[in-house]
Amino acid sequence: MPQTLLRRTGIALCLLTAVAVTGYVGVLGVLYFTQERLIFHSKLLPANYRFAFDQRFEELHVPVPGASLDALLFEQANPRGLVFFIHGNTGSLANWAAGLDFYRKINYDLFMFDFRGFGKSTGRISSEDQLVADVRAAWDSIAPRFRDKPIIIYGRSLGTGLAARLAREVAPRLLVLVTPYTSLAEIGQREYPLIPQFLNRYPLRTDAIIGDIKCPILLIHGTDDTLIPLVDSERLQKLAHSPTELLIVDGAGHYDIHSFPAYLDGLAKRMIAADRS
Repeated sequence: MPQTLLRRTGIALCLLTAVAVTGYVGVLGVLYFTQERLIFHSKLLPANYRFAFDQRFEELHVPVPGASLDALLFEQANPRGLVFFIHGNTGSLANWAAGLDFYRKINYDLFMFDFRGFGKSTGRISSEDQLVADVRAAWDSIAPRFRDKPIIIYGRSLGTGLAARLAREVAPRLLVLVTPYTSLAEIGQREYPLIPQFLNRYPLRTDAIIGDIKCPILLIHGTDDTLIPLVDSERLQKLAHSPTELLIVDGAGHYDIHSFPAYLDGLAKRMIAADRS
C-alpha cells in the first residue's frame, strides 16, 4: 500500500508539473504575440477630428509602408530652429500637443507625430524595426525644411529610445532625453520578473547605442520617478561618449516633470544655447 500510494503521488506531481509548465509556456506565448497591448496605450481619434490651437500650425501626413502617420508642425514667425518631438507610449497628439507657450518663448518650431494606431495615424505597430523606420520617415519629411537651422531631437519616456536611435543616424544639434530608460527590456524585467528578457520584441537598448551618438546630450530626470528610476539616466550618462549633462529635477515624478520650473528653465536655457553653438 505505501508503495502504491507513493507511485500515485509521484504520478500526480508529474501531472501537476506538466500542467504548470504547459500553462507557463502558454502564458509566455500569449505575451510574446500580444505584447503591443502591454507596451502601447494609444488613444484613437476620428479621421475627421479637427485640431484647434491658439497658434499657427500645419497638419501633415507622413506616408509609411502600409500606413500614414499624422503629424503637427507648430510654426513661429522667424524660428531659431526646430524641435523634433517623439512622445511616449500613451494618448495621442491631442494631449501631447501641450505647453506650446514654452516653444513660443524660446522661438522654436515644434514638430510631433503619432505612431501607427495612435490618434489619426493608420496601421498598427508590429515590430521595433518598423517603429525605428517610421521615426526616420517622419524626420525625412520635415528636416529638409530646416536645413540651415539647428534641429533638436526631443524624446519623452518611451520616445527616448527612438530619439537616441535617430540621433545616432542624423547627428542633430542637441539630443534631449526626458525620463529615459536604459532599455525597455530591463523595464519589462522589473515589471514581469518571471518573463525571460529574450521574449521582449521591443528591447530598445538605449544603453547599447548611446556611446555611438556624436552630438551633445541632455538627460532630464525627476528624483521621484517611480516608473523609470533616476539611476537609468545616471547609467546612460556614464555610457555616453559625447558631451552629456544630467539635469535632475528635485521632487518630479514621471508624469509631472514638465510642470516644474527647474525643468522648464533648464530646458529653455540649453535649447537657446544650442542655437548659438
